[in-house]
Amino acid sequence: MDAASVLSDDDYDVVSNPGQSLDSSTNDFGHIPAQNVYEPPASQLAREKFDSVLWSATDIQAYVRKVLGLETPKISSPTNECTKRVYVDGFFDGLNAGDALRLRQAKLSFPSVFLIVGVYSDVQLQLHGYVTSFPHVERCEIVRHCRWVDEVVVDAPYVLDSEFIDRHRIDHVSLDEGTSVDPSCDKARLRGYDAMKGLSASLACVLQSY
Repeated sequence: MDAASVLSDDDYDVVSNPGQSLDSSTNDFGHIPAQNVYEPPASQLAREKFDSVLWSATDIQAYVRKVLGLETPKISSPTNECTKRVYVDGFFDGLNAGDALRLRQAKLSFPSVFLIVGVYSDVQLQLHGYVTSFPHVERCEIVRHCRWVDEVVVDAPYVLDSEFIDRHRIDHVSLDEGTSVDPSCDKARLRGYDAMKGLSASLACVLQSY
């Protein structure tokens, strides 16, 4: 499958931290080799309903390399295998297929990823006019048990800032599908995402949830 034929630039954004080199990471896991994640095969119904189920790690990584302007590594090296710390945040009010596929894509964006997921608290959501079906502790537990997640930030900020990015040594921030162009998205969240984009060029990766 040609990744360029299935991935567009309208559905999934990754914001790079300019404090981190594209060829290196400041986290403590730089020596970890490329991940080898086992996935049970998707059902035929899932393959027919969700296009992104068909995307392999190779497809996703090829597109990310293209967006970042990186050449395909010809040989394995510590630099090529350096673990990237990728951050995703959200409500996760009842983890659905779209959420799971989004987390899968974030986890597979590089050969080795330490995936950090932030879950907004009930208080933060109430302050911004949202009511959840599941309490914060349950939403965090649901996320924690997703196969792709390495760390859950239970006190995730509703508005991202550079202090949070630096404290968690985040290399890349992935945004909800269409968040940056969704008029219904909370303006405060958008301001935070826009501020992150202002730190570096936005990387639009064609990784739809459906």
